[in-house]
This record gives sequence, C-alpha cells and structure tokens, in this order.
Amino acid sequence: MRASLSPTLRLAAFALASTCLAGVASAKTCNVNIEATDAMQYNMKTISVAKDCTTVKVTLKHTGKLPKAAMGHDWVLADAKDMQAIITAGTQAGLANNYQPKNDKRVIAATKLIGGGETATTEFKTSALKKGESYKYFCTFPGHASVMNGTFEIK
Repeated sequence: MRASLSPTLRLAAFALASTCLAGVASAKTCNVNIEATDAMQYNMKTISVAKDCTTVKVTLKHTGKLPKAAMGHDWVLADAKDMQAIITAGTQAGLANNYQPKNDKRVIAATKLIGGGETATTEFKTSALKKGESYKYFCTFPGHASVMNGTFEIK
C-alpha cells in the first residue's frame, strides 16, 4: 500500500526543493587565467571579478622556460596590509615550502610555486573577502613581489 502526501505536504516539499535548487543555481564560479614570465611579470595588473561570483578559480601559467629554483612563480592573495609580512615569512620558509608560510591565516588563496611551462590552480570563496578591504595578489619568490603584484577586486 502506497501512502500519498496531502496537498499541503506536497506544496511544502516542492517549496523546499525549489529553495535548495535556487541555492545551487545561484552559486557561480568565476575563472581567472593569469600568466607569469621569465621576465618576472604577470600579464595583468588588476583582476576584477563580478560581484555575483561565489567562488573564484585562479589558474597561473608560467610561460617561461626557467625552472622554479631559478625563476619560480606563484600567485598569492591576501589583504594588502598583510602582503609584506607574508613575503618576509615566505622567504624564511624557503623553496622547499614554496616560499610560503605554512598555515598562515593571512593567506586567502595561493598556488604552489611553479617553473617554466607549468600550471597551478587555486580556488577560494568570495565570502572570505570583506567589503571595503583592499586585496593584493603577488609572487612570494624572493625579490619578485616588488614587480609581480596586482590588485584584486570584485566589481
């Protein structure tokens, strides 16, 4: 014998399912592709993503030929005020740790350090960003951040 839902229960179940599906449909991943060269440069000075992005996926491509020990690059995102402290801690962490401080809560997102011809990806939720704050992305390889940095913004 099969039980049947009352019209009220069916309507409630439909409303719940619609709410759940609306939440899934509103999630939006925005993809960003950025390149780094053997000349210590990113190909972008500003990264802007739409305000409806809930997740940002950043793919870094090293278009050069030099190995990571000589000309490695990464992509690190942090509050602008924390940039220099993260770079200093990264230098102390060394190449074996991708020139990134381990488990540093100031780092919002980071790729691993890569050499020429390699690619790395990182993802983060935009909910990790606070309205009104200034965000920078940069390379933590020693000496690179002075020229390899840019502004990250949500438009």
